[in-house]
Amino acid sequence: MPLIPEEPQIHESAQGPRTAPTPRPVPGPRPAAPPRPGRPGPLRPTPPAQRTSGDATVAAPGPSGPAAASVTTPATPQIQLIPASKEGALDAAEEAVDLLLDSGRAPGDVLVITTGEQHPWAAHELSFGEASYWAQLAAGDDVFYTGVTVADRAATRPVVVVAVNGGPDAVVSSLLPLARTRAGALLIVCGDPQTINSALGTSV
Repeated sequence: MPLIPEEPQIHESAQGPRTAPTPRPVPGPRPAAPPRPGRPGPLRPTPPAQRTSGDATVAAPGPSGPAAASVTTPATPQIQLIPASKEGALDAAEEAVDLLLDSGRAPGDVLVITTGEQHPWAAHELSFGEASYWAQLAAGDDVFYTGVTVADRAATRPVVVVAVNGGPDAVVSSLLPLARTRAGALLIVCGDPQTINSALGTSV
């Protein structure tokens, strides 16, 4: 009696071609953080171009370290200029804040000052009363937004971001030196380079 070829068929099926394992997904770009309240709009993916000068040290936003300490004195913050139009200064400041947070800065390290129209967050918080608004500055656990008219009430923070989004030249000229005194490590100014350099009395 001939042998029924069941066993070879079973053997062939069991030892058939092996399929390649499913490839692991390749990690893609880190998803953008959800927009913070009062900060609508997409995040910009790359930092702005930076320029160095002999009068001021320009540094990318980020935690200060030994390298930063070696090129600046504790009383003189590093200065970074982000060229922007009056209309685009607020967006540039928002981008700078996002880059700071992405690089590891704590939200409470950052103070944002506008020279023209109030930041939407500041306008919203002030609608609940000044006591509540200034209490958030004292708490120091989030980015704080304020305007030029009350900037002198803001305490020193490691990083100050200024959006030159309007206002008389005289106001801008008086604010920037004040902002420099409020910045413990880094001052970022977003606006017209000529106006900023004139106000700071240096070429950034």
